[in-house]
Amino acid sequence: TTLEIMVRLSNVVLLLSAASESLAFSSIPSATTRLLGTQLAAMAPLDQELESWASSAGYGQIDKAIPAGSSGWASFRKVTVTNPPESDGKPVSFFVKSSSRSAEEMFHGEALGLQAMYECSQGEDSLRIPKVYHYGDFSEGKGSLIVMEYLNLAGRSDDRALGKAMAKMHLAPATEEAGNPDEAFGFPVDNTIGGTPQPNPWTKPNSGTQEWIEFFRDHRIGHQLDLAGDAYCSNLWEKDIAPRLHLLFEDLQGEKEIKP
Repeated sequence: TTLEIMVRLSNVVLLLSAASESLAFSSIPSATTRLLGTQLAAMAPLDQELESWASSAGYGQIDKAIPAGSSGWASFRKVTVTNPPESDGKPVSFFVKSSSRSAEEMFHGEALGLQAMYECSQGEDSLRIPKVYHYGDFSEGKGSLIVMEYLNLAGRSDDRALGKAMAKMHLAPATEEAGNPDEAFGFPVDNTIGGTPQPNPWTKPNSGTQEWIEFFRDHRIGHQLDLAGDAYCSNLWEKDIAPRLHLLFEDLQGEKEIKP
């Protein structure tokens, strides 16, 4: 009967539970211990990578690694070390992003982008851009990481100051240190927006408003619509919106020209 089956299943569960408790208190052969140790080591390539990086960089050992969330393409940690570098007289903590994908695919463009913004945000009233300390593939196993300065984002925000600092960064001269030696729109490498590939081909040197419109049209909105594969939205963009896009920027010529 159904009742008999349920009783027998309950007995099986109890027997399995008892066996599990017995194993927990029994001595484990050394070979099994070694196997478990090997498996645990294989499960934590990020921890091994962080320990190796901290040691080689002269930052001692990993002190704490606190999970700080995740997304569909990466996981995040706040990491402290026993011999940290300093910034503004204070010890630096690190923000670590890791992914199962390669550094070339996920973090190369992000690292160069952060470095470029860092170069363009020096001095007073500038954006606080986290300094990149390291990025690369795991030495063993599949995956990659990027290590940057951890910023404490608590406190009240100031939208006016943020807007002025953003404007200051975008008005910074286009230089080789900032990743733009030819005053063009684009970037030295393609990158990602989240986990989505984003192309960054260069426009012609000394570009202006017209080249910016073409870049935004083809490599930002147009590219995203191509990836979405929505025929209605693509047709609306190509037939009705993209051909008129320049009308929104007609006054941005001469002294008001959009410049890299």
